[in-house]
Amino acid sequence: MSGTAFVLVHGAWHGAWCWSRVVPLLRASDQPAHAVTLTGVGERAHLLRRDIGLATHIADVVSLIENEELTDVVLVGHSYGGLVITGAADAWLARGGDRRLRHLVYVDAVVPHPGECWASHHGADLVASRVAAAAADPRGALPPPDAGLFGLTGADKDWVNRRQTPHPFAMYQEPLQFDARRVAEVPRTFVDCTDPAWPSIAPMRRRVRAEPGWRVVEIATGHDAMVSAPRALADVLLACAR
Repeated sequence: MSGTAFVLVHGAWHGAWCWSRVVPLLRASDQPAHAVTLTGVGERAHLLRRDIGLATHIADVVSLIENEELTDVVLVGHSYGGLVITGAADAWLARGGDRRLRHLVYVDAVVPHPGECWASHHGADLVASRVAAAAADPRGALPPPDAGLFGLTGADKDWVNRRQTPHPFAMYQEPLQFDARRVAEVPRTFVDCTDPAWPSIAPMRRRVRAEPGWRVVEIATGHDAMVSAPRALADVLLACAR
Protein backbone atom coordinates (compact mmCIF):
# COMPACT_ATOMS: atom_id res chain seq x y z
CA MET A 1 0.00 0.00 0.00
CA SER A 2 1.32 3.44 -0.89
CA GLY A 3 1.04 6.54 1.28
CA THR A 4 1.31 7.08 5.00
CA ALA A 5 -0.71 4.76 7.23
CA PHE A 6 -1.45 4.83 10.95
CA VAL A 7 -0.93 1.73 13.06
CA LEU A 8 -2.62 2.11 16.45
CA VAL A 9 -1.57 -0.04 19.42
CA HIS A 10 -3.68 -0.07 22.57
CA GLY A 11 -2.55 -0.25 26.17
CA ALA A 12 -3.17 -2.85 28.87
CA TRP A 13 -6.65 -4.36 29.25
CA HIS A 14 -7.85 -2.73 26.01
CA GLY A 15 -8.14 -3.87 22.39
CA ALA A 16 -8.54 -2.39 18.92
CA TRP A 17 -12.05 -1.38 20.01
CA CYS A 18 -10.68 1.54 22.05
CA TRP A 19 -9.64 3.35 18.84
CA SER A 20 -13.09 3.16 17.26
CA ARG A 21 -13.69 6.91 17.68
CA VAL A 22 -10.29 7.88 16.28
CA VAL A 23 -10.03 5.58 13.26
CA PRO A 24 -12.95 7.19 11.33
CA LEU A 25 -11.46 10.65 11.90
CA LEU A 26 -8.13 9.55 10.43
CA ARG A 27 -9.75 7.80 7.49
CA ALA A 28 -11.93 10.84 6.82
CA SER A 29 -8.69 12.68 6.09
CA ASP A 30 -7.80 10.00 3.53
CA GLN A 31 -5.26 8.39 5.85
CA PRO A 32 -5.34 4.58 6.15
CA ALA A 33 -5.62 3.54 9.79
CA HIS A 34 -5.21 0.08 11.29
CA ALA A 35 -5.89 -0.75 14.95
CA VAL A 36 -4.14 -3.84 16.34
CA THR A 37 -5.54 -6.12 19.02
CA LEU A 38 -2.68 -7.70 20.92
CA THR A 39 -2.75 -11.42 21.66
CA GLY A 40 -4.72 -12.32 24.78
CA VAL A 41 -6.99 -9.29 25.13
CA GLY A 42 -10.06 -7.79 23.46
CA GLU A 43 -11.57 -10.07 20.82
CA ARG A 44 -8.40 -12.18 21.14
CA ALA A 45 -8.93 -12.83 24.87
CA HIS A 46 -9.58 -16.49 24.08
CA LEU A 47 -5.86 -16.74 23.22
CA LEU A 48 -4.75 -15.69 26.72
CA ARG A 49 -1.86 -17.83 27.98
CA ARG A 50 0.65 -17.45 30.77
CA ASP A 51 3.59 -17.42 28.34
CA ILE A 52 2.51 -14.40 26.26
CA GLY A 53 5.38 -11.92 26.45
CA LEU A 54 6.66 -8.81 24.76
CA ALA A 55 7.90 -10.76 21.75
CA THR A 56 4.35 -11.94 21.05
CA HIS A 57 2.91 -8.43 21.14
CA ILE A 58 5.76 -6.97 19.09
CA ALA A 59 5.17 -9.69 16.50
CA ASP A 60 1.45 -8.80 16.43
CA VAL A 61 2.33 -5.27 15.34
CA VAL A 62 5.09 -6.17 12.88
CA SER A 63 2.88 -8.84 11.32
CA LEU A 64 0.07 -6.35 10.73
CA ILE A 65 2.46 -3.89 9.07
CA GLU A 66 3.88 -6.57 6.82
CA ASN A 67 0.59 -8.26 5.95
CA GLU A 68 -0.99 -4.92 5.05
CA GLU A 69 2.16 -4.17 2.99
CA LEU A 70 2.67 -0.81 4.69
CA THR A 71 5.90 0.99 3.90
CA ASP A 72 5.34 4.46 5.39
CA VAL A 73 3.93 4.34 8.90
CA VAL A 74 2.97 6.52 11.85
CA LEU A 75 3.19 4.05 14.73
CA VAL A 76 1.07 4.98 17.75
CA GLY A 77 1.17 3.37 21.19
CA HIS A 78 -1.03 4.04 24.21
CA SER A 79 0.19 3.42 27.77
CA TYR A 80 1.74 -0.11 27.91
CA GLY A 81 1.67 0.04 24.10
CA GLY A 82 4.66 2.39 24.23
CA LEU A 83 6.85 -0.61 25.03
CA VAL A 84 5.32 -2.54 22.16
CA ILE A 85 5.77 0.15 19.51
CA THR A 86 9.38 0.70 20.61
CA GLY A 87 10.17 -2.98 20.11
CA ALA A 88 8.19 -3.11 16.87
CA ALA A 89 9.95 -0.04 15.49
CA ASP A 90 13.35 -1.54 16.26
CA ALA A 91 12.43 -4.89 14.72
CA TRP A 92 10.89 -3.39 11.59
CA LEU A 93 13.71 -0.95 10.95
CA ALA A 94 16.29 -3.70 11.44
CA ARG A 95 14.86 -5.52 8.43
CA GLY A 96 15.72 -2.59 6.17
CA GLY A 97 14.52 -2.31 2.61
CA ASP A 98 12.06 0.42 1.66
CA ARG A 99 10.55 0.55 5.13
CA ARG A 100 9.96 3.95 6.64
CA LEU A 101 8.67 4.99 10.01
CA ARG A 102 7.47 8.54 9.59
CA HIS A 103 6.74 9.08 13.28
CA LEU A 104 6.44 7.35 16.66
CA VAL A 105 3.63 8.68 18.86
CA TYR A 106 3.46 7.77 22.54
CA VAL A 107 0.00 8.52 23.92
CA ASP A 108 0.42 8.83 27.70
CA ALA A 109 2.70 5.85 27.23
CA VAL A 110 5.73 4.03 28.55
CA VAL A 111 8.89 5.41 26.91
CA PRO A 112 11.53 2.78 27.68
CA HIS A 113 15.28 2.80 27.69
CA PRO A 114 16.99 -0.47 26.70
CA GLY A 115 16.72 -3.03 29.49
CA GLU A 116 13.68 -1.43 31.11
CA CYS A 117 10.33 -3.11 31.56
CA TRP A 118 6.72 -2.11 32.13
CA ALA A 119 7.30 -2.16 35.89
CA SER A 120 10.63 -0.31 35.89
CA HIS A 121 9.21 3.04 37.01
CA HIS A 122 6.36 1.80 39.15
CA GLY A 123 6.54 2.19 42.91
CA ALA A 124 7.17 -0.86 45.06
CA ASP A 125 3.60 -0.88 46.37
CA LEU A 126 2.11 -0.84 42.86
CA VAL A 127 4.44 -3.60 41.68
CA ALA A 128 3.60 -5.75 44.70
CA SER A 129 -0.13 -5.23 44.27
CA ARG A 130 -0.02 -6.13 40.58
CA VAL A 131 2.11 -9.21 41.16
CA ALA A 132 -0.33 -10.35 43.85
CA ALA A 133 -3.38 -9.66 41.66
CA ALA A 134 -1.93 -11.66 38.76
CA ALA A 135 -0.93 -14.50 41.08
CA ALA A 136 -4.51 -14.69 42.36
CA ASP A 137 -5.98 -14.83 38.85
CA PRO A 138 -6.58 -18.41 37.65
CA ARG A 139 -4.96 -17.57 34.28
CA GLY A 140 -2.12 -15.54 35.75
CA ALA A 141 -3.42 -12.35 34.16
CA LEU A 142 -3.76 -8.82 35.54
CA PRO A 143 -7.39 -7.81 36.17
CA PRO A 144 -8.40 -4.41 34.76
CA PRO A 145 -8.91 -1.35 36.96
CA ASP A 146 -12.15 0.60 36.99
CA ALA A 147 -12.17 2.93 33.99
CA GLY A 148 -13.11 5.83 36.24
CA LEU A 149 -9.43 5.93 37.20
CA PHE A 150 -8.70 6.95 33.60
CA GLY A 151 -10.84 10.05 34.09
CA LEU A 152 -13.86 8.54 32.33
CA THR A 153 -17.41 9.08 33.54
CA GLY A 154 -20.94 8.08 32.64
CA ALA A 155 -21.50 6.13 29.44
CA ASP A 156 -17.80 6.30 28.49
CA LYS A 157 -16.76 4.69 31.76
CA ASP A 158 -19.42 2.00 31.44
CA TRP A 159 -18.39 1.25 27.84
CA VAL A 160 -14.71 0.81 28.71
CA ASN A 161 -15.49 -1.26 31.81
CA ARG A 162 -17.60 -3.62 29.70
CA ARG A 163 -14.87 -4.04 27.10
CA GLN A 164 -11.74 -4.36 29.22
CA THR A 165 -10.25 -7.83 29.69
CA PRO A 166 -7.47 -9.18 31.94
CA HIS A 167 -4.03 -8.51 30.53
CA PRO A 168 -1.25 -11.11 30.07
CA PHE A 169 1.29 -10.61 32.82
CA ALA A 170 4.50 -12.37 31.79
CA MET A 171 5.85 -9.15 30.26
CA TYR A 172 5.26 -6.96 33.32
CA GLN A 173 8.82 -7.44 34.55
CA GLU A 174 10.33 -8.54 31.21
CA PRO A 175 13.05 -6.13 30.00
CA LEU A 176 12.91 -4.81 26.46
CA GLN A 177 16.19 -4.84 24.54
CA PHE A 178 16.46 -2.63 21.47
CA ASP A 179 18.83 -0.40 19.54
CA ALA A 180 18.13 3.00 21.09
CA ARG A 181 20.15 4.84 18.44
CA ARG A 182 18.16 3.29 15.60
CA VAL A 183 14.79 4.08 17.21
CA ALA A 184 15.89 7.63 18.10
CA GLU A 185 16.36 8.41 14.41
CA VAL A 186 12.57 8.38 14.01
CA PRO A 187 10.71 11.62 14.91
CA ARG A 188 8.91 11.17 18.24
CA THR A 189 5.93 12.83 19.88
CA PHE A 190 4.66 12.30 23.41
CA VAL A 191 0.99 13.09 24.05
CA ASP A 192 0.65 14.10 27.70
CA CYS A 193 -2.89 13.58 28.99
CA THR A 194 -3.08 15.99 31.88
CA ASP A 195 -6.62 16.01 33.33
CA PRO A 196 -6.54 13.81 35.31
CA ALA A 197 -2.94 12.67 34.92
CA TRP A 198 -2.43 8.88 35.18
CA PRO A 199 0.08 8.56 38.07
CA SER A 200 2.25 5.73 36.75
CA ILE A 201 3.11 7.76 33.63
CA ALA A 202 4.61 10.63 35.67
CA PRO A 203 8.23 9.41 35.24
CA MET A 204 7.70 9.29 31.47
CA ARG A 205 6.38 12.85 31.45
CA ARG A 206 9.59 13.98 33.12
CA ARG A 207 11.76 11.84 30.83
CA VAL A 208 10.46 13.23 27.53
CA ARG A 209 10.87 16.78 28.76
CA ALA A 210 14.45 16.16 29.89
CA GLU A 211 15.76 14.23 26.87
CA PRO A 212 16.48 15.71 23.43
CA GLY A 213 14.48 14.86 20.34
CA TRP A 214 11.00 14.88 21.81
CA ARG A 215 7.97 16.92 20.82
CA VAL A 216 5.46 17.05 23.69
CA VAL A 217 1.79 17.88 23.15
CA GLU A 218 -0.61 18.26 26.08
CA ILE A 219 -4.29 17.37 25.92
CA ALA A 220 -6.48 18.31 28.88
CA THR A 221 -8.15 14.94 29.20
CA GLY A 222 -7.64 11.67 31.04
CA HIS A 223 -5.50 8.65 30.28
CA ASP A 224 -7.87 7.17 27.66
CA ALA A 225 -7.69 10.13 25.29
CA MET A 226 -8.87 8.00 22.37
CA VAL A 227 -12.18 7.66 24.21
CA SER A 228 -12.53 11.01 25.96
CA ALA A 229 -10.90 13.36 23.39
CA PRO A 230 -10.83 11.57 20.01
CA ARG A 231 -10.92 14.72 17.87
CA ALA A 232 -8.04 16.38 19.73
CA LEU A 233 -6.00 13.19 19.57
CA ALA A 234 -6.75 12.62 15.88
CA ASP A 235 -5.59 16.17 15.12
CA VAL A 236 -2.26 15.47 16.84
CA LEU A 237 -1.84 12.22 14.91
CA LEU A 238 -2.68 13.80 11.57
CA ALA A 239 -0.08 16.49 12.19
CA CYS A 240 2.51 13.75 12.70
CA ALA A 241 1.77 12.36 9.24
CA ARG A 242 2.62 15.60 7.43
